[in-house]
Amino acid sequence: MDVEIFWQQFKNAHPEVTTNHHDTYAFGSDADALAHLVKIGRKTATTSALELYEADEPLPYVGEYNVILDGHDQPVCITQTKVTEVVAFDQVTQEHAYHEGENDRTLTSWRQGHRDFFTAEYQAVGRTFNEQIPCLCEVFERVD
Repeated sequence: MDVEIFWQQFKNAHPEVTTNHHDTYAFGSDADALAHLVKIGRKTATTSALELYEADEPLPYVGEYNVILDGHDQPVCITQTKVTEVVAFDQVTQEHAYHEGENDRTLTSWRQGHRDFFTAEYQAVGRTFNEQIPCLCEVFERVD
């Protein structure tokens, strides 16, 4: 289904939503699995490397709606951002790792998976990952 049709169907079902703005994205390394975790309510948080946002790329903000895509760029569900905060990689909490909903939901597995992902992302732009990088931690709620 087309993302804009999906969004309009959501708005039609939720007349309290007065904005036309929404972000559209798929999650990192396994978009299908991660979109599924959001859809079933297990994944309610995500983390991005703040330094890897493009200069003209807007950051997520509280109240923003997001159309979550699967690995084939098909819309799966809609979330709304509830919290954003910048935290150093090595200061991300067990609670945030749990809400990311991945693997066994521990901070240890979160750090390993995100360390691997961020290392590759930093290498792709000719930079070096370290454990003090600023991370944009976002908490969201599935709204449709």
